[in-house]
Amino acid sequence: MRFLSLSEKTFLVVGFANRKSVAWAVSKLLEKEGANLIYCVRSQSRKEQLEKLIPAGQKIFICDFEKEEDLHSLQRSLSGIQDLKLNGILHSIAFANYAEGVKPFHETNRQDFLQATQISSFSLVELARVCKPFLEPDASVVTIGISSTDVTAENYGYMAPIKASLEASVRYLAKSFSKDTHVRFNSVNAGPLKTSASAGIPGYLINYLYAEKLTFRKKALQTEEVANLAVFLLSSKSSGINGQGIVIDAGMGLNYFDQDVVSSAMDLSK
Repeated sequence: MRFLSLSEKTFLVVGFANRKSVAWAVSKLLEKEGANLIYCVRSQSRKEQLEKLIPAGQKIFICDFEKEEDLHSLQRSLSGIQDLKLNGILHSIAFANYAEGVKPFHETNRQDFLQATQISSFSLVELARVCKPFLEPDASVVTIGISSTDVTAENYGYMAPIKASLEASVRYLAKSFSKDTHVRFNSVNAGPLKTSASAGIPGYLINYLYAEKLTFRKKALQTEEVANLAVFLLSSKSSGINGQGIVIDAGMGLNYFDQDVVSSAMDLSK
């Protein structure tokens, strides 16, 4: 028997974008552990892309979390699966409009902020509500956050406070669901990753390389490492963890005063 005991368990994976995405890495690991998967993607094009990567017959639903009718459609689709019982959900979706580049925070466009909040944060609340009738009493819901919402990374723009609201939603959902279930909610708060989504953030690459220098091991965090933690939290082996944000950043957040980084920043060679 495998340690995580995921064989024949059923999980909903929300947020596949491509083979570099966290959702894909999590799904492959769940599959390796013997779990059954249901996918939820944002668009028809992503559904078609995913269909090329998974066995024929696996269920893929479409839900654009900006559209309330899509949420109703998702609930109907899940209701159509006979005797469906979900052991867990991975929520791995986020979006921010950087079309106009990164502005000072006080110049954030209202529509951009509200759109990013809906997709990146409130979608977890709506997904939890839609899926509640299908969740096992001891199911686990995991979302993907960032390693620190306190760091004012200018190139990340207004997404840090939105990710902070996602973390707060995790805690409030854990409390809310505790009224009549043992369903757990946790977030995996990852350091910078090399994904297609992050590539769209202005100036991300230089920050990614800087973050790598701050890790204790001088090697950037890998998507597979984030997936490992997410799958552990989705399993019953993490039953005592609830309402938490687990930081995974290879020590980056503890190594601000790394001698090599300090010397380089202060140019002490002169």
